[in-house]
Amino acid sequence: MLNLKRRKPASTMPIRGQGGAVLFIAIIVIVVMTLAGIALVRSIDTSNLIAGNLAFHESATHSGDTGVEAAIAWLLANSTGATLNADSPSNGYAANGINAAQSPAVGQTWDAYWTATLAARARTLSTNTAGNTVSYVIDRMCSFAGSPTAGATCAASPLVTAATGNAEVAGKLQLAASSLVYYRITARVAGPRNTVSYVQATVAL
Repeated sequence: MLNLKRRKPASTMPIRGQGGAVLFIAIIVIVVMTLAGIALVRSIDTSNLIAGNLAFHESATHSGDTGVEAAIAWLLANSTGATLNADSPSNGYAANGINAAQSPAVGQTWDAYWTATLAARARTLSTNTAGNTVSYVIDRMCSFAGSPTAGATCAASPLVTAATGNAEVAGKLQLAASSLVYYRITARVAGPRNTVSYVQATVAL
């Protein structure tokens, strides 16, 4: 006699479907990490851009010394004759600088002032290896052209003579020196990335 085992009937309970919560959370995490990565890259790019702009500005400011030195060299080369008593536009020089060049008006930028007032007589040097172009103007701090000793009122150092000189030892040693006229040099530097920098110096001759 055959002994047959009866198989249990398959469960009739329905299989529960997966909710997909883990997948949803994973997608959210991926999106957040992607956004964080993009923000980090943009932050690094911005920092590099700022650092680059600061470097260009520093380079432009240092290049301004070239304009100041060139202006001083021209003044020294022409200090013995009457050249400094008259305007020399081709050399960026104004003999009546107090009247010809003051400062930007209230609310006016230096660049706007340069373009409107100084650029027409500025002397421009060759572009240097850093890509900076230096221009400069020289203003004699006098109210009129002409000789400082013939009526042109100038900003100058006090005249020191033997009668009014200072004494290292009172009453024994007197220092004598002639009055020196002041000259203002304004240098403009235009460099890469639209970098613009201004440098000013005052010299006495």
